Amino acid sequence: MNGNTSAKNTFGESDMKIRSTTILSVRRGNTVAIGSDGQATQGSMIAKNNTRKLHKFLDGKVIVGFAGSIADAAILLDSLESALLRNPDNTLRAAVEHAKEVRLNRATRSLRVELIVVSATHTLILPGSGYVIEPDDHLAGTGSGSPYALAAAKALLRHSDLNAAEIVRESLKIASEFDVYTNDNFIVEELPC
Repeated sequence: MNGNTSAKNTFGESDMKIRSTTILSVRRGNTVAIGSDGQATQGSMIAKNNTRKLHKFLDGKVIVGFAGSIADAAILLDSLESALLRNPDNTLRAAVEHAKEVRLNRATRSLRVELIVVSATHTLILPGSGYVIEPDDHLAGTGSGSPYALAAAKALLRHSDLNAAEIVRESLKIASEFDVYTNDNFIVEELPC
């Protein structure tokens, strides 16, 4: 398969791999942490080293990280913010409403971006295609470095007493050692559960 072709996923949609960044969320004890690296790329070139990929909503009660196109992320973040404002006490309902809006709008249902959304009660993955995924293990990652970060986080959860923020930071560090699209300029945010 050449670079111009894309596979189809189980929903019959384009399954474009996001080749940028690492976003990771971990829940442990009474805390959820989400973190990102700071690298922004343009093709294979590093464009910026300190990009902020985490955004707070509802006075910091919901934190969202994104991987993919910044322009596409802006569209999804605006849509999600509107849904959160309509459902401030139910993050899951807001995410489902957001996903419905994305699916019904031809212009937004194939965006090249994926969001990780955390609140006190939920960890959600929102692909640009308009789905809502709630991982069973409360671990969520996106971006090209996420397989490394997720594997590191699983190991640290099983074999260490580190708190959620420490696990996110260490896992991002490991991902940055493998993934060329992930740097070691990390931002980590926490919420009480």
